[in-house]
Amino acid sequence: MGTPRNPFKPTAGARPPLLVGRDEIREDFAESIENGAGAPGLLSIYSGARGIGETVMLGEIEDEAIHHGWIVISETATEGLVRRIYSAIRKHKAELLDGPAGRRITGVKLGPLEVAAELAPTEDIHWRTILTELLQKLDENGTGLLITVDEIHGIDRGELAEIATVVQHMIREELPIGMAFAGLPKAVEDLLNEGVTTFLRRAEKYDLNTAPIQEVANAFRETFGDSGVEAGEEKIQQLAEATGGYPFLIQLVGYYVWSQASKSNYVVTDEALAAGLEKARRRMGTTVVQSAYQSLSDIDRSYILAMAEDNGPSRTSVVAQRLGVSQVYGGQYRLRLLAQGIIKTVAHGYVDFAVPTLREFLREQPAYNAVLHDPLPEN
Repeated sequence: MGTPRNPFKPTAGARPPLLVGRDEIREDFAESIENGAGAPGLLSIYSGARGIGETVMLGEIEDEAIHHGWIVISETATEGLVRRIYSAIRKHKAELLDGPAGRRITGVKLGPLEVAAELAPTEDIHWRTILTELLQKLDENGTGLLITVDEIHGIDRGELAEIATVVQHMIREELPIGMAFAGLPKAVEDLLNEGVTTFLRRAEKYDLNTAPIQEVANAFRETFGDSGVEAGEEKIQQLAEATGGYPFLIQLVGYYVWSQASKSNYVVTDEALAAGLEKARRRMGTTVVQSAYQSLSDIDRSYILAMAEDNGPSRTSVVAQRLGVSQVYGGQYRLRLLAQGIIKTVAHGYVDFAVPTLREFLREQPAYNAVLHDPLPEN
């Protein structure tokens, strides 16, 4: 028997081996595929804080669609979205209708890199016509088409309106199409309230929150045991609590503690636990947390640095006072941070960090003490 492999995958683009608290969502989607055109789960939006797993969730339902023999077009909401979707549809339509006779789709995924060299249209036909022909053929074959769009908060409103018009028409025709979006919560909420289209308001909305700690503990217990690592119940609970139920941190904690245990005869000792948790915290800081922090403006940073004074949720009026600004002025930056998934509302007048370990990261920054002594100028 070979050396056991670390079962955790805390790397961007890698599919985690465990999706704690997410099984029900995938099951809902599978049921919708089986129920056919117009089923609620075939039009879905997944939202949550940075690193909470929206992109991973899209990957899970894409796999489920492929398992059922569906075509998947996986996209991100960047410039040229409609054009890329159109090119992918034309590619599949050409293969299925114009290719070798009798070809049957058995599940395939096409991502943006695979259609980078866009097909030049040979005829002036709206993509709705091409899509209708493709879906009719897929319907005959007992399959369908799923289109997923990540980072929907950055979508061009004109392209969104065009996609909505076309997909709604397909749904009315009872053709086998599914569409799923993912994005940050406040930005998704704002998009739904803009009135660009009522299409998204009818979608099933899934707010991806942190997983229950007991479910995390159960997942750790099973995964460590199956991979040959011995971990006592007390340490399993410590591992689970250290993650806060945050999906990416579950992978980091699992990976680094497992790695440390492999150096001590595959046993989670006190030393392996402490070293693994510290490595996980630092890795969280240099990936999700640091990236989120560097993407902010100086004033946005000042707001969260002021929040870091508290050991728990922050009262918005107190944060404004620390910054030397009015509540109205401070509220402008609170809304921006909510939209970016950096903070979350926990009660009326209170906010907290949406990303675990962000408070600890901020307290280590040179600007942490300075911000409290340099009030912000109100413009």
